[in-house]
Amino acid sequence: MPKTRLRQLFSEPLLHFLVAGILVFGGYRLFIADPEAEVDGQQIEISADDIRQIAVAWLAQGRSLPTPDQLQSLVDQKVAEEILFREGMALGLDRNDEIIKRRLAQKMDFLAADIAALQEPTKPELVEWFAKNSERFALPSRASFRQLYFSPDKRGNAAREDALSALGVIAGKPADAAEVAAVADPFILRTYYRDSTPDEIVKEFGPAFAAELFKLDPAGWRGPIHSGYGWHLVWIDQMEASRIPTFEEVVADVKSAWLDARYQEVKRAALEEMRSRYTVVVAPLDQIDLSDLRRPAGAGGAPSESISQ
Repeated sequence: MPKTRLRQLFSEPLLHFLVAGILVFGGYRLFIADPEAEVDGQQIEISADDIRQIAVAWLAQGRSLPTPDQLQSLVDQKVAEEILFREGMALGLDRNDEIIKRRLAQKMDFLAADIAALQEPTKPELVEWFAKNSERFALPSRASFRQLYFSPDKRGNAAREDALSALGVIAGKPADAAEVAAVADPFILRTYYRDSTPDEIVKEFGPAFAAELFKLDPAGWRGPIHSGYGWHLVWIDQMEASRIPTFEEVVADVKSAWLDARYQEVKRAALEEMRSRYTVVVAPLDQIDLSDLRRPAGAGGAPSESISQ
């Protein structure tokens, strides 16, 4: 080859780029890349630094230092996410997706949901499943009642005694009579409640009032019962105890719960099978010192502070 052609060849920018690429790639393979890591692509290693980062992310949400159980759960979540990510990459789900790792884990999760939804339950399957899980569908107690309020702000320490005295005055009178309402004080909430559950009553009057209310029978005025507002006399119109509904009453809810349970089982089995193909290496949690970590300033509305176990 003439020297002129050689000089032209060596002056080509494309050749310079090719040689530089070979040198960079070769140097990476020789001095930087970890051969063992490349050979063992099935190993997932959670290092001590990884665990500290997990703890830092937890603290950044304004929480206290994670307990050993919480830390183990966070590590399990991290391992599960990594497994789902790798399996998703193996399926090629990363194409044209910018937020790769999180999105792939979500896609693998969605695949489990799709698989679970493929099987439409038969009525006998739902009936059998409902028989084993009927407690999940228990209907709460319900009460329809009227209440008369006796205000401590207005009556002071005599509020309870005044309520007791009012019982004799209103005995035998219709619950909705005007003279009955006249013995009580104005109340900022309702005086009549229909088909109210214990949870609804707790929100309105507090747990102590709700507990006492659902011990009563529909038999005239009862009380006084104390709430966060003061004292009340109560007239029970109707009391319905908690019960297990029939299958026909909750068939739609049963199907929804069956599909959710099926999805959870498919997801668990799939993740268990995928995890069996990996070697998971986690640094000993009890040997990692997190006492020097600090909650970031402003996290959870709390100032930065030192955290100790």
